[in-house]
Amino acid sequence: MPKDHMTDLKHDFWKQLKDVRAGLLAADGERPVPMAPHADKDENAIWFITAKGSAAARAAKSGGEVSFHIADPKAHLYANVFGTAELTNDEKKLDEIWSVVAGAWFKDGRDDDSVQLVKMTPKEGEVWVSNGGASFLYEIAKAQMTDDTPDVGEHGRVVF
Repeated sequence: MPKDHMTDLKHDFWKQLKDVRAGLLAADGERPVPMAPHADKDENAIWFITAKGSAAARAAKSGGEVSFHIADPKAHLYANVFGTAELTNDEKKLDEIWSVVAGAWFKDGRDDDSVQLVKMTPKEGEVWVSNGGASFLYEIAKAQMTDDTPDVGEHGRVVF
């Protein structure tokens, strides 16, 4: 029985997203800003730690439409993901995803009053998952010696 291409891409997206250090989060009418994603497949959520009043927080306050764009060759993931964002005060989730890197952005670290947690619920996206490593180099070399284009991974639309 053939595998469901969309299901495989969705699985690979969540798996690879855990290795992504940053992408661009864009709120409707705002310029995209670099943000570190925290993937949670079980909750169908991408979490972001931001500051109150930031573009991400303003978009989430109104339950606005957002997009998150990833181009991370080390994670072998490229994606444009569209969904909605909302503000949350989930202290348990914030503790779970808090890091030294996040703390560097806030004067009082985790206890800073401006810390704001944003939950993005992805709805759909376009995803490219590359093979990376030696298989990528092999495909490039093979393409140079043949008339074929390199097979460097999977691509398609995903509904979350």
